[in-house]
Amino acid sequence: MSAPLELEQAQARLLDLLSPTPAGPCPVDESARLFLARPVIARRTQPPTDLSAMDGYATSGDGPWLLKGESRAGAPFDMVLGKGDAIRISTGAQMPLGADAVLVQEEAQVDGTRLTATGQPTARFIRRAGLDFKASDTLLAAGTRLGAAQIALARVGGLAEVVVHDAPRVAVIECGDELAPDPTACEPHQTPAVNGAMLAAMAREAGAQVRQLGPLADDAEEITRAILAASEDAALVVISGGASVGPHDLVKPALEAAGFTLDFWRIAIKPGKPLLVARRAGTVVLGLPGNPVSSFVTGLLFMVPALLRMAGAKDCLPRAIPMPLACDLPPGGSRREFLRAWWTQDGLVAAELQDSSALTPLAQAQVLIDRPADTEASEAGAFVPAFLLETRTYA
Repeated sequence: MSAPLELEQAQARLLDLLSPTPAGPCPVDESARLFLARPVIARRTQPPTDLSAMDGYATSGDGPWLLKGESRAGAPFDMVLGKGDAIRISTGAQMPLGADAVLVQEEAQVDGTRLTATGQPTARFIRRAGLDFKASDTLLAAGTRLGAAQIALARVGGLAEVVVHDAPRVAVIECGDELAPDPTACEPHQTPAVNGAMLAAMAREAGAQVRQLGPLADDAEEITRAILAASEDAALVVISGGASVGPHDLVKPALEAAGFTLDFWRIAIKPGKPLLVARRAGTVVLGLPGNPVSSFVTGLLFMVPALLRMAGAKDCLPRAIPMPLACDLPPGGSRREFLRAWWTQDGLVAAELQDSSALTPLAQAQVLIDRPADTEASEAGAFVPAFLLETRTYA
């Protein structure tokens, strides 16, 4: 039996098997969570003209000044200011031609049409044309995920439509005789099925369209039929449970019966060692461990990057951030480990309970500490790599 693959090697092999989905035009307002297939190029300059950044007076030359009118947002002053002239101006209003400075209203004194100042007008309060961007600038690169801010930028850039990749389709299959589909009707010999719902939620957050199947019994023929049905319209099939080496772990024989070829099996991490990847034509199967935390960790490290690759993302893999420890950590074990942890004002605190079936520490965790194999003990204050999670809810 070959040695388990290192994490980065396994991730690279999985991503190499996948391609981005087809792309097409999409209304900007409907593009949330999709990834750009083409860059967004500005069709206009923003702001298109010089604007005032403050409420006050647009002035020309030295004071005192003669007030000639007003410029409001959407209603500009349409005459040229001569030296010694000024107008009332609002924040965001167009600066008139001939104006060279803005006097803030707190430093202005008005007597009829005569304006004097207790301070100095300044050009610092003028937002110059093109301050944000100019026409033909690249606003968003291909591979960028569209969210609220990106949609706003595309719209202000003059675009009503963008070219995006289709949302990837994924099927999530959950296996196990011990799983009860209804968490309110669970016999003593059963446990509520959680991995299917958990992985589906993670996949939707990654922007995928999800189809759930199961929980299935530990029956090779039933699993084979489910794999074949799922692969009809999903380029990625994710199976939770049954990927290990026990007599009831039937995913590998089911994949063989369905005509899939195993690409690799087992990775050198904890939790999550019994992970497999198989393929047939345009479909890839990702087999994840059945323990919930193992399934979550491998879902984060493999399923989500796979979906991002299919969705057209520029960056698919999660990035670790160095964070300080609040407490000492013991030496690492023989495998690279991902520890559930949360942050305090003093730094990260790893959960005492790290069992791969325990969901309470996972739901409380804010990060996963990336603990290398055979690493030495780390003292409080030392920086360790950590992956941010989105498992917490806040009151």
